[in-house]
Amino acid sequence: QVQLVESGGGLVQAGASLTLTCVASGRTFSTYSMAWFRQAPGKEREFVALIGYRGLTRNYADSVRGRFTISRDNAKNTVSLQMNSLKPEDTAIYYCARNSRQFFIGASSSLYDCWGQGTQVTVSS
Repeated sequence: QVQLVESGGGLVQAGASLTLTCVASGRTFSTYSMAWFRQAPGKEREFVALIGYRGLTRNYADSVRGRFTISRDNAKNTVSLQMNSLKPEDTAIYYCARNSRQFFIGASSSLYDCWGQGTQVTVSS
């Protein structure tokens, strides 16, 4: 059973940067695309960014494109989200997720069947 553990969240001021990291257990990490989602209080979970299994394909939500960068290290079973120029509207719980199908890429949360416990990011104005 794959487990995902996120870290790196915290409380920062607007304009600051944070890097979230997700560590995955299991030997097949390198054949699955990974993604970050977030959920703000009172809102539905939304897509933030995804990265293909080889790291060649990356996609971002319009709200974070140009500010956030997703990356992965298949040797270390990690996926990271570098977040720059943070805004108060970025405040949310951020979740790491693994696609349910090997080699498949997609942004819908319904495509992901393995989720971390989440890490809180709070951006003050």
